[in-house]
Amino acid sequence: MLGNPYDRDCPTRQLLDRIGDQWTVLIVGSLRDGPLRFTQIGKRVEGISQKVLTQTLRSLVRDGILTRTAYPVIPPRVEYELTPLGRDLAEPLDMLDRWARHHMTQVTAARAAFDAEHAPASA
Repeated sequence: MLGNPYDRDCPTRQLLDRIGDQWTVLIVGSLRDGPLRFTQIGKRVEGISQKVLTQTLRSLVRDGILTRTAYPVIPPRVEYELTPLGRDLAEPLDMLDRWARHHMTQVTAARAAFDAEHAPASA
């Protein structure tokens, strides 16, 4: 099914919103090397709240990007892992990561120049 994400009612727009979310990008990246537990993901993705991590993981499982495996042990153990669809998504996200790392110096310089040009005049 092909869609048009520029159409506000197109489901591909919702999917682009999901995969373009900062937390999705970081969670998928953190799972590239294999399954992790909830707390391990939270430690790798610094700054994410438990609530947002829970919501994002649930959405990614619902979208078929992750699997959630609960092991019947005490204490309970739950792991999250990329599905084949999630591994396929990890490839372009990895390219974005490399692009950001490669160009961060240029972006920082551009921001500084913009801020200097648009700084309020001193009183």
